[in-house]
Amino acid sequence: MIKTLIFDYDGTLHNTAKLYGKAFRKAYDWLVAEGKAKPRIYTDEETSIYLGMSAPAMWEAFMPRLEEYYKKTASAMIGQEMDLLVAEGEAVLYDGCQEVLQTLKGKGYQLVILSNCRHAYMEAHKRVFELEQYFDGFYAAEDFGFAPKEEIFETIQKHYPGEYVVIGDRASDLAVAVKHHLHSVACDYGFGEPEELVAAEQHIKDIKELLTIL
Repeated sequence: MIKTLIFDYDGTLHNTAKLYGKAFRKAYDWLVAEGKAKPRIYTDEETSIYLGMSAPAMWEAFMPRLEEYYKKTASAMIGQEMDLLVAEGEAVLYDGCQEVLQTLKGKGYQLVILSNCRHAYMEAHKRVFELEQYFDGFYAAEDFGFAPKEEIFETIQKHYPGEYVVIGDRASDLAVAVKHHLHSVACDYGFGEPEELVAAEQHIKDIKELLTIL
């Protein structure tokens, strides 16, 4: 019996690309002005490969040799800009997302968000989309020192009953399912590459398809 559904957020419930692209470009322009990067313009598609990563993992993938001060400052700029865009109403959930969550809640599942995001980012989205009406728990990686999701799951396991289904669009989501032998659903419409999602039990191309599985 499935009892708890563990959702990723960005790329699974929230279409983050436009917010992140704007914020990324602002921080990158600052790095250019500081002489730490070469001038260029990154598209939303180019920056979307970093969505779903923790901040340390993002910088390790993007500019691993950048000094820690600049990584932290640029990360803060990205975070502040994204929070501002959310407050200005630019955040968008995938079409049908709230109806799907409401239906799953009505079926008696416990819903939990497990995201590689910052605490403030999660709180901003909780307010804007009134997520507490759907979700029983919120786990932001920053609250756990940006530990891997498979480690944070051990805390979730103490508070919410199994069996579990992990639903997400990146390798970090499926890593939870693989390590702990959980059911998994890959969101092919998100920001992960196909090779990241091969371990998933099931795949969906639209959040609404989740209701045909659960």
